This record gives sequence, C-alpha cells and structure tokens, in this order.
Amino acid sequence: MPELRRCPITRRWAIIATERAVRPNGLRTTRDTVPPAISPFAAGNEHMTPPEIHAVRAPGSAPNGPGWRVRVVPNKHPALRVEGDLDKRPVGLYDHMNGIGAHEVIIESPDPDFRLQRLPREHLVDALETYRVRMQDLQHDSRFKFALLFRNHGAASGATVAHGHAQLIALPVVPAETQRMLDGAQQYYRSHERNIFDDIIRQEVDDGRRLVHDAGPFVLIAPYASRVPFELWIVPRFHATRYETANRDQLEALAGVLALALDRLDRGLGDPAYNLVIQSAPYGMDDVPWYRWHIQIMPNLTRVAGFELGSGFFINPTAPEEAAEFLRSLPA
Repeated sequence: MPELRRCPITRRWAIIATERAVRPNGLRTTRDTVPPAISPFAAGNEHMTPPEIHAVRAPGSAPNGPGWRVRVVPNKHPALRVEGDLDKRPVGLYDHMNGIGAHEVIIESPDPDFRLQRLPREHLVDALETYRVRMQDLQHDSRFKFALLFRNHGAASGATVAHGHAQLIALPVVPAETQRMLDGAQQYYRSHERNIFDDIIRQEVDDGRRLVHDAGPFVLIAPYASRVPFELWIVPRFHATRYETANRDQLEALAGVLALALDRLDRGLGDPAYNLVIQSAPYGMDDVPWYRWHIQIMPNLTRVAGFELGSGFFINPTAPEEAAEFLRSLPA
C-alpha cells in the first residue's frame, strides 16, 4: 500500500510508492559523467579561470599557479553579479531588484578525476573548511541575506564540468525553501519547547530502521519523508544554527561521515549523480534555539515530472527504510 508521509520540518508531503517499489539493485546506474574535455580546474590550467579568491596552498607556491589543494574562483558565468545596487522597486504588482549576489566555484582538488569521498581525510577537511571560510566571508556584504553551498555531481545533477567542484551563491533574499524549514522548525519549538532536530535524531536512533550510521557528533539518516530514493541527511548532534560556526574538530568528524555517505552511495548504486546542499541559517541568525544546520544529499535516480511540479508532492519508489538497510549492509 502506498504511503503519504509529511516532513515534520517543511510540512511537505512525499508519496512512498511501495507498489511501484524499485529495489536498490534496480537503481544502480551506469557511471553518469559529463563529456570529457580539457579541465579549466586542473593544476597547470589556472590561467583558464578568473583570479583566485582563496586557496589552500603549499608553502611558497604563488597565487594563481600550481601548488594548491583547494582553490576558489569566481564563476565565469555567474547567476548573479557582485557589482551594482539592489535597486528594489515595484513593477506594477510585481517585486523587482537587480541580480546582485556572489557566485563562486570551490575546486576541492587539482586532480580532474578525484572523488570527494576518496580524498585523504586532511584534504577533505581542508575542503570543508574552505566552504566555511567562504560562507563566513560573504556575510560581511550587507546586501546578502543568505548563502547556499551546493555540489552537483554527474550530468543528471546539472554538472556541466567533469572536474568535481562545489558552488557557493550568496543571495539578497532568503529562498522560500529555506524559509519553509525555518518556519517549520520555529513552529515546532514554540509548540513543544524542543528543537525538532534533537527529536528527529532521538527518533531515528531509537527506531533504527532509517539510521544509516551513528558517528557520535553526527548522524546519517534516510529521512522519513524522503523526496527521492536514497536521500540522506547528515545532522549534527551538537547545536549550531549556521555551518559557518563549525570548528576544525567538528569538520574532521563531518569529513568522516560525509566520506562514508558518498562511498556507500558510490559502491551501492554505481557512482550515481547527486546534489549535495548545506542547509545553513540565513546571515544574522547566529544562535536561535530552534534551527540547526545540516547537509542534504539527493541522488538523481528518478525524474521529477508533471505531478511533482504541479502538486509539490514527490513520488519516491524506494522506502527510506529499505534504502537505509541496503546502505548499512554494505561492507565498510
């Protein structure tokens, strides 16, 4: 029997279509790659990108040349531009402002064939630290209200460059999806006087069916109302509203559970395309008791079609309990 499940934070419904169930082995993909080309992100090709904003470099190496481990550059084709004023104004009954923002590319390795989960642990921590540094730096621009760090892996995820990278976009508004999470978490706190993320962790650890891995400071779960097959959340046990406040020890623990999550998806499903998003709170919301940053990983194994777009419901043919059980069963 299909089930309707509602996310307790966003209040969005998902249909767990058990009668259309797809076994995990049936979701294995052939490697979904972007067509190969000369990588502008590889070591030695630094001249093919705009000048770097930030880099983790070997001592003595010169900016905009080889010798880096993690490098940040402006996007050559930005969705939003830093230059200019917002110029908020009405256009009839519509709201309008200039496309002001920041759009950066974070290249986590000079190796065109690297995989995030296979980086040496210290290198992966450097990448996570770079995410934090850049998100933190952009908050100093008063025009920006929110920054979204995301990673598209594979052509089906929207990646257009084969060389792996993350992107960071700072916005002059808070996105509706983020506001929905904030409102839902705040409403829950007002009603229960508890943080909803603490209650989710408690529920999933006690239940166990959707728990993929308990890593101490972090838990890895398949959320109850998963929107897509094998959706995963990494949720910190410690309270922190924004990712930008994470310290090095916390990022080291995060690197371990993130590598485990991506490795299990890679080995279990054949290197699927995925979208990874860090859901942090807006700038200025430094320490509220009702929200917590977390990471969402959404493999691209099914297609969003007319029903999903028209209704806002997601049809997921693989129950999160089955997805979690399959990922737990993979050898370490």
